[in-house]
Amino acid sequence: MEATVECDNNTKQSIWLPMILAGSMFFILGCITWLNGAITPFLQQMLELSPLQASFIISSFYIAVTVAGIPSAMLIKRVGYKNGMAIGCAIMALSALMYIPAAKLQMIEIFLFAQLMIGVGQTVLQTAVNPYVVKMGSEKSAAVRVCIMGLLNKFAGVIVPVIFAAVVVSGVVDGAGKLSQEQKDMMANSLIMPYVLIAALIMLFAAFAKFAPLPDLVFDEDETSNGKGEIKETLAHPHLVLGVVGIALYVAVEVIAADTIGSYALQIGVADYSVMTSYTMACMLIGYAIGILTIPRFMSQQTALLMSGIAGIITVLLVVLGSNDSFIISNLLLVPFGGPQLPDPLLCIALLGFANAMVWPAIWPLALAGLGRLTGTASGLLIMGIAGGALGPLLIGLGNVAGLGAQGAYIVMIPSYVFILFYALKGHKMKSWK
Repeated sequence: MEATVECDNNTKQSIWLPMILAGSMFFILGCITWLNGAITPFLQQMLELSPLQASFIISSFYIAVTVAGIPSAMLIKRVGYKNGMAIGCAIMALSALMYIPAAKLQMIEIFLFAQLMIGVGQTVLQTAVNPYVVKMGSEKSAAVRVCIMGLLNKFAGVIVPVIFAAVVVSGVVDGAGKLSQEQKDMMANSLIMPYVLIAALIMLFAAFAKFAPLPDLVFDEDETSNGKGEIKETLAHPHLVLGVVGIALYVAVEVIAADTIGSYALQIGVADYSVMTSYTMACMLIGYAIGILTIPRFMSQQTALLMSGIAGIITVLLVVLGSNDSFIISNLLLVPFGGPQLPDPLLCIALLGFANAMVWPAIWPLALAGLGRLTGTASGLLIMGIAGGALGPLLIGLGNVAGLGAQGAYIVMIPSYVFILFYALKGHKMKSWK
């Protein structure tokens, strides 16, 4: 069964208007999600947190998915995809305002609760927008549409840390040494107006999703679920269940690459730590662009996933085994163009963004293939996989505490890429548990 885009206008409009709606949602998701990479080392310094404590800032954002995944799918089924997008945006906007009392009181507990609620909002939005993109056209070209959405998402990830550094970090603290209470107060106060503006921007996107005369994604009425036993029926599809595991492990390594790179830079003494997430996102943008150009014309979704797993394993080894006194990569790629000289392991963390780029776009259509009326519930389960983002930073923090060190802790990423290889080779083909 194929989903259809409900629209009374011509075919061209029925394709492009939903793409514009979905693209705007992916952009705002990118703004919120990848701000974590900049805000985490900022709060780590302001609140004098250990690496393990700082990892909870990221983890609290993603752990919300565990609680909100299935309820989000149920909500979307009741209110529709467009209304679901609007509700998700509204929750994120209201949650962003919680940063104001958190900053005023300088309490990590309020920051964590705000992160948790923003995570709930983004779960609702993700549950609505991902199947909207996958099912608005052919499944064979779904990875290309997801790549286009990913470009917008990751473009937000490139510019948001830079804006954060320019608006919040610049002129507040130099990134080195123990802070006085006056400096901490300056850092805290610098967060208030940006988060007010973020909340206002997200509410505009909520209004766009709610009131714009754009088509919604609907299924044939006689194929809708009765709601009883649907989760059990969905879990009977191994390629979907393994896809959920793959999404969880992928998000874990994606979050590690994007959101811990700033903390790693802070620990090795890089002053511009707050912009490091932009490097990872830039590498992901390149990966997405290559995916759009090559899939499915020159490369299948499965092949892209296979290559991503291999690239991930090789790059992690370069991170762990590299020397922070070596600057070969930056001397080749950055310094000749006026960029900074950065250690090779730090840039290899950024290069993981390139290895990761095609994993999400490839797993989603492979996992949803042939599920028909179960697509909504399956999407909710896949969205729950985003909870893997809570695991990644914690593993890095625990690895650091356990003696692996800030650099050696990145070895925990290897099993995730091994599973991605398995899913590309066999997991997506499994139609029965027998």
